[in-house]
Amino acid sequence: MLHILLHFIVPLFVALLFYRSKWRYATVIMVLTMIVDADHLMADPVYDPERCSIGFHPLHTLPAIGFYVLLFVLPLIFDRKNENQSIEKILNILHLAGLGLLIHMALDGIDCLL
Repeated sequence: MLHILLHFIVPLFVALLFYRSKWRYATVIMVLTMIVDADHLMADPVYDPERCSIGFHPLHTLPAIGFYVLLFVLPLIFDRKNENQSIEKILNILHLAGLGLLIHMALDGIDCLL
């Protein structure tokens, strides 16, 4: 139960700490990345408290995590102060989604250590 709560609390804390002016928006985007757990539905059993998600579920593998790193980093590389606000908004969403996914993977990874 604590694990699931952390998937809400940690993004909120990160949003308040680093995205204070838009903390609600940032929190919502990062929490929405919990949809990545849909890959658990392909496992049998769906929930196993002894199973490490990292490396087991398709969206929790190292290649997927590498993609999440790109989602987080690439918007930082590109100029986010673009005249085109649509592009700026998309880059911002990608950045926050990547961060949310990385937070999610880190929290799931901690479960593997316990």
